Amino acid sequence: MTRGVQSVDGSSSSFSQSSKQETEDDQMIATVLSEEYAQLDGAVARRLSHLQSVPHVPRINSCIPSYSDATLDHHRLLERLNVYGLCEVKVSGDGNCQFRALSDQMFRSPEHHKYVRKEIVKQLKEFRALYEGYVPMKYKSYYKKMAKSGEWGDHVTLQAAADKFRAKICLLTSFRDTCFIEIGPQQQVPERELWLSFWSEVHYNSLYDIRDAMARPKPRRKHWLF
Repeated sequence: MTRGVQSVDGSSSSFSQSSKQETEDDQMIATVLSEEYAQLDGAVARRLSHLQSVPHVPRINSCIPSYSDATLDHHRLLERLNVYGLCEVKVSGDGNCQFRALSDQMFRSPEHHKYVRKEIVKQLKEFRALYEGYVPMKYKSYYKKMAKSGEWGDHVTLQAAADKFRAKICLLTSFRDTCFIEIGPQQQVPERELWLSFWSEVHYNSLYDIRDAMARPKPRRKHWLF
């Protein structure tokens, strides 16, 4: 019996150390990569500085548009990208696209989407009062669902991302009547801008000035990132 108790205690201690190490690794990833890519030249912002944004109201995902409507929306988005001289860095459409696009904007790689999702879910859990009123379902069920890989992000998670990362998130959309949406932190001054394209209710991509996208270096891998 004594050996069994020691074994359980040892396993618990090992799990705790592993969890602590994972948290420290996440913090190191965020710090190092943010420092590497913090100096943005604001090219996209300058291109769209004259556009009037609409007030943002966080909401969960609505119905996916029909094939015909989605096709028209996509053409509209492509036309807007062309007019403003912008380019999408496309991310995988695996249900993680919002988090991949945010990862690409912050770290110049979409591959840190798991970290981005985890931080957004932490924000949702820790600051429930800021978001619960926008979620028409049991709130705990909502953030547990959002913690799962492949679960589509929505405008509530975008608001949580803006708050968590102290960022103004700017969407160039395919909506007929709403070209441009800004989502700012609710209680802080934004320290950065993140630019996404939004093929409405279908897909997010990372957005850049076309010249910056062409000169974009390949993301650097570090042995401790993956």
